Amino acid sequence: MNVNQFQELLAEKGITLTAEQLKQYEIYYETLVEWNEKMNLTAITEKGDVYLKHFFDSISAGFYHDFTSPITVCDVGAGAGFPSIPIKIAFPNIHVTIVDSLNKRISFLEHLAKVLQLKDVRFVHDRAETFGQNKEFREQFDLVTARAVARLSVLSELCLPLVKKGGLFIAMKAASAEDELKSAQKAIQTLGGKMIKQESFLLPIENSERNIIFIQKEKNTPKQYPRKPGTPNKTPIE
Repeated sequence: MNVNQFQELLAEKGITLTAEQLKQYEIYYETLVEWNEKMNLTAITEKGDVYLKHFFDSISAGFYHDFTSPITVCDVGAGAGFPSIPIKIAFPNIHVTIVDSLNKRISFLEHLAKVLQLKDVRFVHDRAETFGQNKEFREQFDLVTARAVARLSVLSELCLPLVKKGGLFIAMKAASAEDELKSAQKAIQTLGGKMIKQESFLLPIENSERNIIFIQKEKNTPKQYPRKPGTPNKTPIE
């Protein structure tokens, strides 16, 4: 995917990028590749692939949800900033909090936010499990998202405790979404959520399947969740 295709395909979805925003994606790409030489941020470094599989894929959440208002968004385990930073560039009004367990990734994100001149972003070095028990963050966000972090049953325990009642958890998944959804039903319900829709589409050019799962927070998450670090992964609620 070249930059023109990136711009045109987003415009077809109603997302129009300014010259300044396009410049920000370019700086993001250059910074990612530069830092990737020092630390392992991504296996995808070819420019066309980064624009397709990282930038376009991340922004695809905006095809099905309105990010134009100044909502609070938390991105759990964002790694090199996906999906929240590409979404933030496209929709500058949102307020983004990223939590990641690796301090070196947080250092990268802080540097990235500086060179991109992003406002209303904060980065927290913490495990998602302890972050979700922190009163400052628990049930404070309009929207919580995660992309390719863990199975949905595990991800629900890491993300739903952060969503305020009436808010949304958006899980971005590849092709295995149906199986994950079945085994995650108990976890979603236990944690106060309800699956309201699932959107499927093919990533352009390579035609690989993508699924975006929308879970609404209907009631408060019981206090014991999320459990201690490592527990959700070892013994998921299933």
